[in-house]
Amino acid sequence: MIDIGRLSSRFAVRALTDADTEGILALCRGNPLFYRYTAARPDAERIRSDMRITPPGTSPSTKYYVGFFKDLDLVAVMDLIDGYPEPVIAYIGFFMMDPRYQGKGTGSAIIEEAAAYLKSIGKTAIRLAIDSGNPQSLHFWQKNGFTVIAEADADGWKKLVAERNLTEGP
Repeated sequence: MIDIGRLSSRFAVRALTDADTEGILALCRGNPLFYRYTAARPDAERIRSDMRITPPGTSPSTKYYVGFFKDLDLVAVMDLIDGYPEPVIAYIGFFMMDPRYQGKGTGSAIIEEAAAYLKSIGKTAIRLAIDSGNPQSLHFWQKNGFTVIAEADADGWKKLVAERNLTEGP
């Protein structure tokens, strides 16, 4: 089980609910480049669905759809699955930053703290999928220690499966 409060010491972290939909939607709409490379579009219904949907074979109890807050500002959204696709792996299904906080190292700091916490509870890797062709996302994840390990097709959209090994380094 993941203690979401330990994902960051710099930000308040809490589970997001339907009441947060408009704030999440505003954050997503501030990132039009992301949506250029995916079939997904930011709308309230999709956000509420994303809060609940889990990968095949996983339980809703393993899903953490969380927000990182600075005071009242929603800085970032992370969809984190504990134990997918293997018990020792955590899967980031979605991560997006408020554009006002981008380019300042904030996203990297969130990922670094989350990785350190996940390692401390015995996770050996973090895995995620990047929309193929999205240079901003690919650069961000590679800069944060993720390596592309495979390509996948998701309903006609090419994805790059990337992983960060947590057993190496400090």
